[in-house]
Amino acid sequence: MAAGTSGCGSGPARLAPTPSRPPGPARRDEAALRRKIASLLVVGFRGQQASEAGWVRTAIRQGLGGVILFDRDLKTDTVRNISSPVQVTALVKALKQASPGRLIVSIDQEGGRVARLNPGNGFPATRSEAEIGRADSIPTTRAWAEGLVRSLTSIGVNLNYAPVVDLNLRPDSPAVGQLERSFSANPDVVVRNAAEEIRVHRAAGVRTSLKHFPGLGSATGNTDFTAVDVSDSWRETELEPFQKLIASGTADSVLVGHVLNRKLDPDRPASLSRAVVTDLLRGRLGWRGPVVSDDMQAAAITSRFGRDEAVALALEAGVDLLVFGNQQEYDPNVVGHTLDTVVRLVRSGRLTEQRIDESVARVDTLRPKR
Repeated sequence: MAAGTSGCGSGPARLAPTPSRPPGPARRDEAALRRKIASLLVVGFRGQQASEAGWVRTAIRQGLGGVILFDRDLKTDTVRNISSPVQVTALVKALKQASPGRLIVSIDQEGGRVARLNPGNGFPATRSEAEIGRADSIPTTRAWAEGLVRSLTSIGVNLNYAPVVDLNLRPDSPAVGQLERSFSANPDVVVRNAAEEIRVHRAAGVRTSLKHFPGLGSATGNTDFTAVDVSDSWRETELEPFQKLIASGTADSVLVGHVLNRKLDPDRPASLSRAVVTDLLRGRLGWRGPVVSDDMQAAAITSRFGRDEAVALALEAGVDLLVFGNQQEYDPNVVGHTLDTVVRLVRSGRLTEQRIDESVARVDTLRPKR
């Protein structure tokens, strides 16, 4: 996720209609389709106890793919999901127990200023990627990553939206440079340290996500809060960390950012662009694994596209896992609404059920083993 996004509303998310009589084949088919689509969604929610998160527990029981945890709620500026190690461990355990499958429990734990688990809620302080990159020492990187992973595994997180493999091309960038989120401006330093971080995560059973494809390091704004155009500042070298980590087999997933890059697509941000996701990432770079969206409620998307159209474009582009942080706007009905949207897309022929099945298979590689 981008750096910034990191009271429930009434009513549970609607995943499948409750039949008053035994369902016929058509209704069973639609219920099965809705469960497939639900497995491709990750959502954020308010609540530090499972009892406070009724709608998300209902969605989990009915097939929701995953959740994303935050320390703070953007709208209310209060504690959201994490107040102490004991509290959040109990929350995660309860959510997993509600799941009939293998729930993805995800977080942004990059280190430094972007760390949802931090001293403010009882976890150890962490160094930033920039600090680690300046040291550029594999033993140092390994020890740092082991610290990150200890916190993650202690509470039950199994997907970390890290490492940031953007190049630090603009030190004053509010999205990357100012927050010390990048290892370096040198692609080799980024690859070397990111690869070690990923190895440590994998050894502990935690999956990772390279971000923010195709490169956010030259951005002059933060896509959480505004549309960001990197067309004039983006460089081809920003692809190198992604390309090398993919080629070496050192990638679990790739998170696509919301930047507009007219060098790659004249009209659409990367996350909604088939030219970026399918032609560039899957075609030229050869990525065969899951593609994750940045927060679908970020201003870079909502300022230009309606919710339904953004979902349609992301799936058409080739995105597999749609993330709704529920930070920019809080919508307890986001799961049901998104399911209705995607079912309509399939029924109308704009998307095929085979396309949904392909994403289900790729996302399944991110799920924890039983």
